[in-house]
Amino acid sequence: MKKFGMTGAAGYIAPRHLKAINDTENILVAAADPHDSVGILDQYFPEAAFFTEIERFDRHLDKLRNTGEGIDYLTICSPNHLHDSHIRLALRNGAHAICEKPLVLNSWNLDLLEKLEEEYGKKIYTILQLRVHPALIALKEKLKTQNSKFKTKHKVLLTYITSRGAWYNYSWKGNEQKSGGLVTNIGIHLFDLMIWFFGKPINIEVHEKTLIKANGELELENALVNWNLSIDKNDLPDEYKVQNKRTFRSIKIDENEIEFSEGFTDLHTKIYAEILDGKGLGINDARASIELVQKIRAM
Repeated sequence: MKKFGMTGAAGYIAPRHLKAINDTENILVAAADPHDSVGILDQYFPEAAFFTEIERFDRHLDKLRNTGEGIDYLTICSPNHLHDSHIRLALRNGAHAICEKPLVLNSWNLDLLEKLEEEYGKKIYTILQLRVHPALIALKEKLKTQNSKFKTKHKVLLTYITSRGAWYNYSWKGNEQKSGGLVTNIGIHLFDLMIWFFGKPINIEVHEKTLIKANGELELENALVNWNLSIDKNDLPDEYKVQNKRTFRSIKIDENEIEFSEGFTDLHTKIYAEILDGKGLGINDARASIELVQKIRAM
């Protein structure tokens, strides 16, 4: 049984990580968040120590380490701009880091983190859950075969509309300095998926970029991608509005719709199982998509 710590325990994504820690038969011993609405801990780890100040959390982890009871992994679910410093906190405390997307906001931090991995002898893992979705794994294998046979590039239409309320832009997620903006906070999983499917980015164009939507064109080694991201409910298809559905995701490859609306429930648990088995995704896996969204932010 491995011992975990967690930063960002009151956030939206934390319950998926708590479930993954529990489902892989491990234990959370300490958690931190400036907000104290963390009743979710009672569902999984009611005995976990909790701190609203990261300094006291750090000191607690240090005490555990000095008594031979230190954590093995630190799960990082904090706001995006804190990921880099919380990864460093993990390594200082003798723990591997498991960090939600994006691993960092700026790609130059990745080189520094690689050096710290070597210095501390610990790994930094990232969460890119679409890469373990069964339907998408099967599609990648199919595309790999097609890419080796045909020289023409696939035509791809990528749409992700996930409506958010007025609160979104008042939170850290609406602050580009903290979240990296819409293309980072909402889009990075899908940009990573496109790179995973179709190879390295060659060219990127941005047609529109606001607080609530962004779209453009992306040329990859084996595809031309028209991409559209939005958190505006008005952009949802009419049939989704009628059914009061709040999220629409669609990938069309050469006019063929790719269905992957189901199968999301246990993806974090699958990722944790792979990490614990020494097969998790790391810095090099995250680099290309982080570099891409960084370029988009600068446009």
